[in-house]
Amino acid sequence: MLEGKNLKKQYHGREILKGIDISVEAGKIVSLIGPSGSGKTTLLRVLSMLDPANSGAVIFEGQEYKFPMREENIIPPWPRISVVFQQLFLWPHLTLKENILLPLGGVQESKQMEELIDLFQMRGFIERYPNQASLGQKQRVALVRALVLNPEYLLLDEITSALDIEQVGIILNYLQGLKNKGVGILLVTHLLNFAKRASDQIVFLDEGQILERGDANILKNPDHPRIKKFISLIESAS
Repeated sequence: MLEGKNLKKQYHGREILKGIDISVEAGKIVSLIGPSGSGKTTLLRVLSMLDPANSGAVIFEGQEYKFPMREENIIPPWPRISVVFQQLFLWPHLTLKENILLPLGGVQESKQMEELIDLFQMRGFIERYPNQASLGQKQRVALVRALVLNPEYLLLDEITSALDIEQVGIILNYLQGLKNKGVGILLVTHLLNFAKRASDQIVFLDEGQILERGDANILKNPDHPRIKKFISLIESAS
């Protein structure tokens, strides 16, 4: 299990996370929804320990990492936890395929990687450079780069935001397959139908606080008025 306990995070004196408790079980998908600026990406950064919290703890498979950290020799749980951020972080001087291979330390193409390239329909552009690819193409590359590391927990930040309906369906099916293999997944999404179909649990975050959590029914009959307003605005804009 991957857990966050009472996580607090500040940037420049502004409190971004205000005591977050969250957990992702192996073989489960948790969707994190909420308005822009609510702290969703920050929470992913903290849970993956790429950006330490100011206080609280991350617990990964029984190992507790307390913040603020005072031990210098802590081994972070990468790539057992892998993250794909909205910014994608692709190296511009490498081809898209080379970007996928880079975290593997020079390992040549694997059968798994080739299968993912075909599954996500990337064969026609995989030898291009990032500036020659669309945002949706680069999103698929960043996702595959994380998947070839075979993580136990996968944290995804809006990885379907620039994809068409077909690609969203392919990714949904693949994530459900990973779930069935025991991978724990935490995904940030603004696509409520995607969250509804994918998730074992949906968590609503606003202004650094979790206001409600539950199964897909919270999207139909939310208790908190802030979630009702959020859903209503999304539905009226779609």
